[in-house]
Amino acid sequence: MTQTAAQNMPAGAEGDVNHSPRRKAWAERNLDDGAMDLLRRDADVFLHQSVSTPCLSVIRRAEGLWVEDNQGRRYMDFHGNNVHHIGYGHPRLISAVQRQMEELPFAPRRYTCETAVALAEKLREITPGDLGKVLFATGGSDAVEIALRLARIATGRFKTLSFWDAFHGAGFGASSVGGEEMFRGGPHGPLLPGAEHVPPFGDYRNAWGVTEGSGDLCASQIRYVLEKEGDIGAVIAEPTRAVPYIPPAGFWQKVRKACNDAGALLIFDEIPTGLGKTGRMFSCEYEEVVPDIMVLGKSLGGGLLPISAVVCRPGLDVAGHYAIGHYTHEKNPVTARAALTTIEIIEDEDLVTNAARMGEIALERLHDMMDRHPLIGDIRGRGCLFGAELVLDRDSREPAREAADTVLYRALERGVSFKTTMGNVLTFTPPLIVTEGQMHEAMSIIEDCIAGVERDIGLA
Repeated sequence: MTQTAAQNMPAGAEGDVNHSPRRKAWAERNLDDGAMDLLRRDADVFLHQSVSTPCLSVIRRAEGLWVEDNQGRRYMDFHGNNVHHIGYGHPRLISAVQRQMEELPFAPRRYTCETAVALAEKLREITPGDLGKVLFATGGSDAVEIALRLARIATGRFKTLSFWDAFHGAGFGASSVGGEEMFRGGPHGPLLPGAEHVPPFGDYRNAWGVTEGSGDLCASQIRYVLEKEGDIGAVIAEPTRAVPYIPPAGFWQKVRKACNDAGALLIFDEIPTGLGKTGRMFSCEYEEVVPDIMVLGKSLGGGLLPISAVVCRPGLDVAGHYAIGHYTHEKNPVTARAALTTIEIIEDEDLVTNAARMGEIALERLHDMMDRHPLIGDIRGRGCLFGAELVLDRDSREPAREAADTVLYRALERGVSFKTTMGNVLTFTPPLIVTEGQMHEAMSIIEDCIAGVERDIGLA
C-alpha cells in the first residue's frame, strides 16, 4: 500500500479496521494453512470493504458465549455484533424455529400469519409508552430506512438531524443520517439531501473541548438547529451511544421537548442497545423518554436469523396508500418465530436483570484497573455495553490507538474477543447470559494485556 493510499483511508469509528499491521502479525502467528486458504478464497469472491474483508479468521462453531475457530481454539465473545443476547445456538430457539419451519415456512405477500401478528403484539406489549404500530424488515439498516420514509410522510418534511460519529446502518439513507466517514465519505458522492448533523455528547471527548457539560451544549445545539432550520422532520439517535457514551441525566427530556416544540419526530435507534443490552429492556427507559419511532434489529433474531422492526405511535399510521416497507420477508413466520422466542427467552431467564448485574461487576473491575493503570483514561457503560478509553497521557487525553490495537490482538491470543471503537476505546458487548465467573475471567485477561502494553511503552 502506498503512503498516499494509507493517508486517504477513513479513520475507524465504531469498529476496528482490518488493515492493521498487528492483525497481519496476529494472523501469521495464529492461523494455520487451512484458515489462510479459506481467507484467501473469501477475499477472492467477496467485494472488499473495510472492517470485514479480509476477515479476521475462520469460525466453525458458536455456542453460548463462545466462538470456536477451525483449529478448535475457543474465544469468549465480548463483541458478537450485539446479536447474541441470549447466546449462540440457544436450544429453545433452535427447537422453536425448527417447528415453525415444519408448520409454516413462508408467508407470501398479501397474507399474514399467526406468528407475525403475535410478534407485533409482543412488541406493542414490551415497548414503552403508546408505541404499538409495527413493520418488520430483514435488517436494522432497512428498518432505519422505513423510519426515515415514515417521518417524511408524517411530517411533510425531508430533513433530519443526527449525530456525527453515529452508525445507523449501511443503506443509502441510513448512512446519510449516520456520521461515520467510512460509510458516507469520499467516493460515496452526494447522499440524502437535508441530512443535518451535530456533534454528539460525551464529556471525556467532544467537539467543544469541555470536560463537563457536553450534554447541555449538545441539547442546546439540537434545539438551535431545529429552530434555525424550522423544517426538520426527525431527530434520529441512539439513546445510549454504542461507542459507548452514556447521556447525562435529563438530556433526552430536553431533546424530546425541543422536538415537540419544533414539530419534529424523535426516532430512537435501539438496534444495538435494545432488548436488555444496557440493563433495561430498552435503553431509553433510563430517562423515561418515549420516542415517536423506535427501531430494533440485531439481537431480535436471537443471533440465528435476520429480522428488524419499526415500532411507532398509532398516530403515525398515515402511509396506508404508499409502500414504505414492502419487503419480501416482512411477515416471514420463521424469522418472526425466532424474534418472538428470543424475547420470551430474555423474559423467562431474567436476562435483563443479569445484564444490569454483570455490568455493575464489569464497571467495578474496570474502575479498579484504572486506579492501577495510567493507560486507562476513562471508563463508561451500562449493563453489557461498556468500555475503557486508552490514552497516552491523562492530562492531554491523547488517544492511545496503537496501544488499544495491541491490547485487542493480545486479548484474542488469550481467548477474549471484543472490538475497538473510535480507534482507542476497548468496547465490550458480551451476551446477556454472561456469568460472573466469565466476566471476572475476561476482565483479568484484559488487565494482563493492558499491563503488558504499559510495560512495552514505558507507562508501567
